[in-house]
Amino acid sequence: MALVYQPVMQLSGILVSLLGWVLSCLTTYLPQWKNLNLELNELEIWTMGLWQACVVQEEGGMQCKDFDSFLALPPELRISRILMFFSNGSGLLGLLLSGFGLDCLKVGERQKEQKKRLLLFGGMLFWISGITAIVPVSWVAHSTVQEFWDENIPDIVPRWDFGEALFVGWLAGFCLILGGSLLNCTICSTEVQSSSVHYAVAEQQDQCQCLETETRP
Repeated sequence: MALVYQPVMQLSGILVSLLGWVLSCLTTYLPQWKNLNLELNELEIWTMGLWQACVVQEEGGMQCKDFDSFLALPPELRISRILMFFSNGSGLLGLLLSGFGLDCLKVGERQKEQKKRLLLFGGMLFWISGITAIVPVSWVAHSTVQEFWDENIPDIVPRWDFGEALFVGWLAGFCLILGGSLLNCTICSTEVQSSSVHYAVAEQQDQCQCLETETRP
C-alpha cells in the first residue's frame, strides 16, 4: 500500500508546490501590498506594490504609476523585491529538479539514488522558496501595523492597511513549504521501507542457514 501511495504523495507535493510558485509570482507583481482608503474621498482607493502605486476610482477605473527609482523605495520594499525574485527563482528550480525525480517519470528509472537526491534538493528548494516568500510579506505587514498604530502621526492622517497581495503571499509560502514537506516525506518513507526489507531478507537467510545446519547429519 505504501508503494501505491508514494507516487500519489509525490504528485501531490509537486502540484501543491506549483500552486505556491504561481501564487508567489502573482504576489510579486500585484500592486495591492498596501491599501489606503481616504475618508475625505471614499470614491478613491490608493494601493502600493513593489513596482508601482495605483489609484482605483469608482468611475475612472485604475491608474498606476511606476516607481522612479529603486533606491528611493522604503527598505522593506527594496528587500522584498530581492527576496521575492529569489523565491520565484528557487521555486522554479525546485520544480525542475523534483519533476525529474518523480517515480512515475520513466527517465532514469534505474538510477534510484539520483532520483531521490533530486527530490530531496527539490523539496529543500521549495522550503527556501516558501520562507523567502513569507519573510518579505510579513515584514511589510509588520511595518504597516507599526505605522498604523504610530501615536506620533495625527489621527486625521490616513493610514495604510493590509492589501490582498499579503494574504496571497502567505498562502504561497504555506503551499511551497507543504509541497516540499510532502516530497521529503516520500524519501523518508522509501528509506524506512528499504531498511525493513533488507532486515527481513537477512533474517530469512539466517533462518535458512539454521535449518540447513539442523538437517545435516
